[in-house]
Amino acid sequence: MRIFVPEALSDAVVDCSTGELGVAEISRQRGASVVPPGDVIHILVARESVEALVEKLHALDVQEQGSISVTMPELVLSDRADKATAEAPGEGADAVIWDEVSRQTGEDSRLTWSYLAFLILATQLAAIGIVTDSTIAIVGAMAVGPEFGPLAALAVALARRQWKLGRRAAIALGVGFPLAMLAAAFTAWLSVPLGLFPSDVLDRNSATDFIYHTGPYSLIVAVLAGTAGMLSVISRRSAALVGVFISVTTVPAAGFVAVALVLGEYQKAAGSALQLLLNLVGIVVAAVAVLLFYRMVTKRLPGGVARTLKRQRSGTRRQA
Repeated sequence: MRIFVPEALSDAVVDCSTGELGVAEISRQRGASVVPPGDVIHILVARESVEALVEKLHALDVQEQGSISVTMPELVLSDRADKATAEAPGEGADAVIWDEVSRQTGEDSRLTWSYLAFLILATQLAAIGIVTDSTIAIVGAMAVGPEFGPLAALAVALARRQWKLGRRAAIALGVGFPLAMLAAAFTAWLSVPLGLFPSDVLDRNSATDFIYHTGPYSLIVAVLAGTAGMLSVISRRSAALVGVFISVTTVPAAGFVAVALVLGEYQKAAGSALQLLLNLVGIVVAAVAVLLFYRMVTKRLPGGVARTLKRQRSGTRRQA
């Protein structure tokens, strides 16, 4: 952890870090920071203790007067670090750094051209898989789909009441899916007169029937997908395969809606649209439940400690 802090706040940062379980090393370079002027403090701390230390730094308003950078070293060879990790409560794999979760999901929730391009391509692949009854094409669409980011961001926004993040994620989903379905419907409309697939193709296919048949397992799969997706974010596991799992319940349904509307299969289109909506809600609700559970079991900074740190912050401001 690297902290840029004004000189007046430097001692308070060192003091609150020194007594924290999981802290192995603290170094301070006085006057090393030029902009903003102040000290640079480096702290080697176990991952499971990072959140508690970050909360203390927030109570000191370090992020307003300086900056906090958290990086994960690839390798640390130190008996002191090993001892600090052993003394830290919990396990590093289960530790949650909430600022990290918010930042990661926030970056993935933006409505960008690349996000729209990937979602449109994924929906096109899903539509091709539907009209050709090809599970391979549908799996390819799942791999390309980028909707996992906004869904995770929406869950974080609801769990942590970060409404700005939630609004951005909702816009990405609310704009992205209709545009992707419109593009898929347009290509399907062009394909029918060209004879690329017959008008009764949806009645012949069997591999894609699950897309518009809603049932208990639709919600179960959505809940499992949302749980797995949020766990991958929290534990910093690879989100690529989990993203495929998420797309099982979303992108194929969006592609099916587009194709069914073009072919006049309105009942199947309605069933697929209901499937899409149910899955989106199920994913977000499950992800929120995971976040709330982790929030409940994560040790929070005691109110007395927070008040003491805030008094120290006020004192340093008056001195400055």
